[in-house]
Amino acid sequence: MTAFDILIANERRRQRRSLWRASGYAVIVAIASVVLLGLSGWFITAAALAGVAGPIAAQGFNYMLPSAGIRLLAMLRTAGRYGERLASHDAAFGALARIRPALLLGLARGPAEQALALSQGEATARIIQDVNVVEAQFVRLSAMPGMIAALASGLLLCALGGWRPASALVLCLVGVLAVASVLARRLEAPGREVQRASGALKDAFAGVADAAAELRCYGVEAQAKEAVDACSLRLAEAQRAQAGVAGWFEFIHAVALGVAGVAALILAAHAGAPIAALCALAAVMAIDGAGPVLRSLAQRSAVCEATARLDDLAYETTEDEPTACLGATRSLDLLGTHLPVGIRVALVGASGTGKTTLVESLLGLRAANPGTAFIDGQDIVDVPLAVRRATFGWAPQDAALLAGTIRDTLALGDPLADDAAMWAVLADAALTDVIEALPNGLDTWIGEHGVRLSGGERRRLALARAYLVPAPWLLLDEPTEGLDADTERRVAERLSARLARTGQGLVMVSHRPAMVALCDRQLAVAPASNSIVALPTDTVPQPRRYSRD
Repeated sequence: MTAFDILIANERRRQRRSLWRASGYAVIVAIASVVLLGLSGWFITAAALAGVAGPIAAQGFNYMLPSAGIRLLAMLRTAGRYGERLASHDAAFGALARIRPALLLGLARGPAEQALALSQGEATARIIQDVNVVEAQFVRLSAMPGMIAALASGLLLCALGGWRPASALVLCLVGVLAVASVLARRLEAPGREVQRASGALKDAFAGVADAAAELRCYGVEAQAKEAVDACSLRLAEAQRAQAGVAGWFEFIHAVALGVAGVAALILAAHAGAPIAALCALAAVMAIDGAGPVLRSLAQRSAVCEATARLDDLAYETTEDEPTACLGATRSLDLLGTHLPVGIRVALVGASGTGKTTLVESLLGLRAANPGTAFIDGQDIVDVPLAVRRATFGWAPQDAALLAGTIRDTLALGDPLADDAAMWAVLADAALTDVIEALPNGLDTWIGEHGVRLSGGERRRLALARAYLVPAPWLLLDEPTEGLDADTERRVAERLSARLARTGQGLVMVSHRPAMVALCDRQLAVAPASNSIVALPTDTVPQPRRYSRD
C-alpha cells in the first residue's frame, strides 16, 4: 500500500461508525424504494382492475392498507436518505479535517526535492481539487450495501411472479455491472486528463497572478492570457470527454432499467396483472439501486489519478518526533569546522557561491550531501527534519509573510508566545515604533505577503519571527539587506545584545560590513566545491560589542 492508501485506510477506521450508519441508512433507502415502487405498481393495477370489475368488486377492495403502507415506505425512504447523507458527509468531512493537514505536513516534512518540484498552483490543485475527488468517493462508500439491499428486496418481490422474473433481474444487474466495468477500464484517459489539466490551469493562473505587476509593466498581458486560455481549453476538452464517458454509463443504466422492467413484466404475466406490475417496477427500482455504484465506476479513473497525485504528498511521519528547545546543547559542525553553541559566524563569499543553498540544506529545504554538516556529532542527513528545523530560528533572504495580522506572523515562530514576548522580539528587530503606530498594534492586518508594510519592515518582521523561535541557533540570510544605515546599525546593536542575553549561536549570510563585524569568525564559501574554508585568525575583524540602547 502507498502512503496515501494507508492514510485513507486509517481515516476509514476512524470514521467506521459514521460509515456503518451511512450503510445502514442506504440499506433502508434501497429496501423502502424497491418495496414502495413495487407495492405502488400492484396497488394501482389491482385498484384499476377492481374498478373495472364493477361496484361490488370495487367496494370489496381494501384501499386503506396498501395506501398506508405506501405512505409509511415513502416516509422511511425520505428519512433514510436524509440520514445517509448526514452520516456519509459527516464521515467524509471528519476524514478531510485530518487528510488535508496530513498532506500539508507531509509536504513540509517530506524530501526537499519533492517540495521544490511542486509549484504553488500545482500544490493547491492537489490539496483542494484532488482531495475533493477522493472525498466524493468517500461519500459513496455506502453505495455497495445499498445496491445489495436493493437487489435482495427486488428478488423477493420478483419471486412472487416466479423464478423467471427474479432470474431476469439478476442477469440484467450482472450485465450492466460487467459492461460498466469494461467501460471504466477502456475509458480511463478522460478522467485522468481532467485532473491533470485542472492542475495545469491552476498552476498557470497562479504564475500569472504572482507576476501581474511585471506583466502590466512590460505589456505582455496578451501572451499571459493566451497561455492561460490554452490551459483552459485543454481542461474544457478533457471535461467534455469525461462527460461523454459519463453519458455512456447513464445510457447503459437506462437501457438496463428498461430491459429489466419489460422482462419482469413479460415473465410474470402468468401470475396476473397486479403481480406482473409489482415485479416490473420492483425490478426497475432494484436496477436503479445500482446507480451510485455505476457513478463510482465512472469516476474511478479520476479517483485513481487523484490518488496517484496525492501519494506524492503523503509522507509517513510519527506523532512524537523529537524537538529542540532553547538551552539544548546543540553544537554544529559545518563542512569540517566545529561551531560550539554561542559562537557567531558569518558566511561570506561572492554571490552565487552557494551560501543560501547551504543554509537551506541545514533546514532540509534542499538536499544535503553526507558530511555537509553535523548536529551534536550526527550527520545532518540522518537527523530528523523536525530536529533540524527546531535547531534554528531562520530568517530567509526572501521571507514569506502569510496573509494575516502581525500577531499571526509572529506566532509562526512560537504559537505559545504571549504579547510581552512578541513586543520583546519586535524591539530586538527595531520595529516597535512602527507596530505601535499601526491602528491595531499586533492585531493589524498586513495583507497577503505583508503588502501593507514596506520592504524593510517586512524584512525586520521576518527577523522578529526568527527571534521568537525557541532554538539554540539563529540562521539569518541577509537580515539587513535593503535597510538604511541608521536602521541597520540599530538592528545590529540589538541583535548583539540579544545574542549576549540568550546565549544563542549565530550563522549569518551577509555582505554588509556592519553585520559581519558582529561575528567572532568568518567562513568563506568556495564557489566551485561548495566547501567552507576558515580564514586565518589575524584576518578576521575583531567583533564589535554593542550595548542595547
